[in-house]
Amino acid sequence: MDSEVEFLNYIYKNAQMGVIGIDDVITKANNEKFIKLLKSEREEYQTICNEAENILKKYGKQNEEIGVMAKMSSKMMSEMKMLKDDSDETIAKMMMEGTNKGIIAITEKINSYNVKDAEIVVLATKLKATLEKNVDELKKFL
Repeated sequence: MDSEVEFLNYIYKNAQMGVIGIDDVITKANNEKFIKLLKSEREEYQTICNEAENILKKYGKQNEEIGVMAKMSSKMMSEMKMLKDDSDETIAKMMMEGTNKGIIAITEKINSYNVKDAEIVVLATKLKATLEKNVDELKKFL
């Protein structure tokens, strides 16, 4: 059970970083199609967060939030990268970099955790597929 809860919290935090990352940059985006994409991606990440929370409740646990320092660091990094250039292309590139890190991390976790709960495996796979799809969608704005 401990590995299931740990894995669920990881899934939650990975998706939550997507929400936070989008929140950090969406107000700088200009292209309506790009803004629509970012909003859609944010909804996908939030849905995954909600699903992870619901499964955690079945285990009698609550999600672990991302720390304040990690949130501040994300915001500061985004702002620093956009100081010189806050174009949609730069934002798309930043989002792709973060999303690629998420893909690598969730793939490593999927391969290393021995989780028996099929619902958790399905959610992890959904997160990975969402991240991969989002990278493909972001490429259109480079």
